[in-house]
Amino acid sequence: MINQQDRLYEFVFKGLLADEALDRAGRQSKNLTGYLDVEVARVLSVELLDEQLVLSAKRMAAIYTAIAAFENSVRKLILTLLLEEVGESWWEKCVSERIRKKAETRRREEEKIRWHTQRGQDLLNYTELGDLANIIRNNWDRFEPYIRSAEWATSLFDVIERSRNVIMHSGTLDMRDIERIGINIRDWIKQVGS
Repeated sequence: MINQQDRLYEFVFKGLLADEALDRAGRQSKNLTGYLDVEVARVLSVELLDEQLVLSAKRMAAIYTAIAAFENSVRKLILTLLLEEVGESWWEKCVSERIRKKAETRRREEEKIRWHTQRGQDLLNYTELGDLANIIRNNWDRFEPYIRSAEWATSLFDVIERSRNVIMHSGTLDMRDIERIGINIRDWIKQVGS
C-alpha cells in the first residue's frame, strides 16, 4: 500500500523527469521565452539574470524598439528630403556647424574603439532627437509641406526623448508615459508618414 509520503515523492519525481525530458527536447528557459531573437538572448546569458528584472527589461525593450524605429524614421525623412532637394552636399549646406562638429566628434571618439561596432558611416547617425528638430527648424521651408509646425515637431521629439533617456539608462516607464509615446508616434505618422 502506497502512503501519502510515497505519493508525494512519486509526484515530485515524475515532475523532475518531465522537466528533464523537456530540457532534452529543447525547451527554452523561462527567461528566454518571448524574445524575437532567442539566439541573441541565449548568447547574452539572459537566463542567468534575475527573472523579475528580465521581465521588466523585456517590457521596456518593446518601447525601445518603437522609439529607435521612430528616431531612425526621422533621420530617414531628413536624409531623403534634403538629399533630394539639396544634393550630396546637404550635410554641409543644411546642418548647423554646431551639430556637424558634435556629430564629427562623436564619430571620431567611436573610431578610436576599433573593436566595437560603430553607429554607421553617415554623420546623421551621430545626432540626437534634439539635433534632428534643429535640422528641421533650420530647413523649415523644405519640411513645411510635411510637418504641421517646427514647434510641434520639437515638442513631440522632446517628449519622446525624455522617455528614451529613462529607458536607455535602465529605467522603467509607467503606463501613462508609454501611452504618451504611442500617441506621439501615431500623431507623427498620421502627419508625416512612416
